Amino acid sequence: MNLAWVSIGALVLAVLLSCTTTINVGVLSLALAWLVGVYLGGMSVTSVLEGFPTPLLVTLVGVTLLFSIAECNGTLARVTARAVRLCRGNAGLLPIMFFFLGLIIATIGAGGTPGSALIAPPAMAVAARAGIPPLLMVIMAGNGALAGTLSPFAPTGIVAHGVMARIGLPGVEWQTCLYNALAHSIVGFGGFILLGGLRLFKRGGGIAVPVEPDAGVMETRHWLTLAGIGVLIIGVVGLRTDVGMTALSIAAVLTLLRTVDENKAIRGMPWGVILMVTGVTVLVSILQKTQGLELITNGLANISTAATVAPIVAFGSGIVSVYSSTSGVVLPAFLPMVPGIARSLGGIEQLPVAWSMNIGASLVDLSSLSTVGALFMAGVPAGTDTRRLFNALLIWGLSMSVAGAALCWIMFGRG
Repeated sequence: MNLAWVSIGALVLAVLLSCTTTINVGVLSLALAWLVGVYLGGMSVTSVLEGFPTPLLVTLVGVTLLFSIAECNGTLARVTARAVRLCRGNAGLLPIMFFFLGLIIATIGAGGTPGSALIAPPAMAVAARAGIPPLLMVIMAGNGALAGTLSPFAPTGIVAHGVMARIGLPGVEWQTCLYNALAHSIVGFGGFILLGGLRLFKRGGGIAVPVEPDAGVMETRHWLTLAGIGVLIIGVVGLRTDVGMTALSIAAVLTLLRTVDENKAIRGMPWGVILMVTGVTVLVSILQKTQGLELITNGLANISTAATVAPIVAFGSGIVSVYSSTSGVVLPAFLPMVPGIARSLGGIEQLPVAWSMNIGASLVDLSSLSTVGALFMAGVPAGTDTRRLFNALLIWGLSMSVAGAALCWIMFGRG
């Protein structure tokens, strides 16, 4: 029992330090797993490292390398610029277009953070030139990117689905992605309406001219990269090939075809996030071995009922996610609790609990304290009141923990 509490304390310490310092929580988690497992739990180093998620590492490396290639060689920038041109002259359509552009880019593999990094600069520049309130544009474009963040091809989706498969919930990748997309669509378009988005359609056609960025010429390397992404989607969805190995193979072919500077693409990969995810997973495996996870799940079950567990876990995961990494900390730490919570509440279905955790953690990621929110803050043009936008996004992100609880109660609640 004492070792269980020590392992819980190690996880809490890792989460708190990830919120208050710049240390990579994956490095810290690996160190804590070693100290707790070997020196307090009497385990061998080999036993501790059994929790290292090698398949997840391969998948993350493959997908992020492929989309780093697409970003480094300018393919995604050209796709974005051409999409903006489609809305020329209509201010009301621009936020909607950026929502769906973010959704598509994130879903096909870029994920929420890289997708936001790509669309934030043009979205905020277009908003300034078209007279669109910056908060309205952030809510639409940001929620669009986050709507696709649980795609089976996206890094956060890979993490979530990998953990769900390990706890006995495989094969629901697209259903999970669609529930998340629905939740972000509801809050995104709800924010669009509340912030006066419908009034943009009444302005007439001239105010959004000229807003199109330079699209650039589509060269052979860009078409080859798009073809590679298409092959990945067809292979994984149609032929059920392994996501990571398929993406790595396509990245290798694109490199051999000289579509990108390989060193630049590798440097552009989110190595910090990859280390966070794998390191926290090792620490969570120690919690499982020491029965610390069982203590946490029992605690959540004690304050929940079958009718309230969905909003409670959505709110809890959301509050932690406001200050911590969704893919690196929250999902690897929270999702393994699902089977225990379900058993403690009389054997309820596990999937609604897992979906509530996924959605609750994702909805708050537009906070100004999150990477996605910060990317849009960084993309605003000179002259924008950034302090006001920072505060507005912080309030929005915190309010989404409540909105996520309400949505999950409606979507997955019982009783």
